[in-house]
Amino acid sequence: MNSESDFILRLKDPKSKEAAFRELLQLYKERLYWHIRKIVLNHDDADDVLQNSFIKIYRSIDKFKGESKLFSWMYRIATNESITLLNKNAKRLQITNEEYQDKAINNLTADVYFEGDAIQLKLQKAIATLPEKQQLVFNMRYFDDLKYKDIAAILDTSEGALKASYHIAAKKIEAFLTSD
Repeated sequence: MNSESDFILRLKDPKSKEAAFRELLQLYKERLYWHIRKIVLNHDDADDVLQNSFIKIYRSIDKFKGESKLFSWMYRIATNESITLLNKNAKRLQITNEEYQDKAINNLTADVYFEGDAIQLKLQKAIATLPEKQQLVFNMRYFDDLKYKDIAAILDTSEGALKASYHIAAKKIEAFLTSD
């Protein structure tokens, strides 16, 4: 892969789209899976959202204008697909998103794909207490080590607001983890 713009041209060209998309999958499927997994918490849901995200990316690549990095655009799609699934599941169960999040956290220990220990479980519980935007910012900054500039492009907000959100989220998590 030379430059991102060359890669995007290959993704948009009908002759090279299939091969370029397979490359894209190899490059990003694991990173996107873990990003999604931190939002939806459940392995099966994360797999579904990942598949839906890549379908949407494949179908929408011609609309990608290059105003952000390809990676940021894909993260935005995966984030939105994750939130859509959470909202749909909560609505289907006729509970609030917060109640659904609590249910998902409680189901983590039963998830055979969750390899975390008690500390990681407590951290996930702490993250679940945050408002949605703070959860997203915290996960992308803390776990994915994304730059504020990239998170701003993904969430379509200012870097200053993100820094404040991250700081507040970190303080709340610290307070949750040190309580007991």
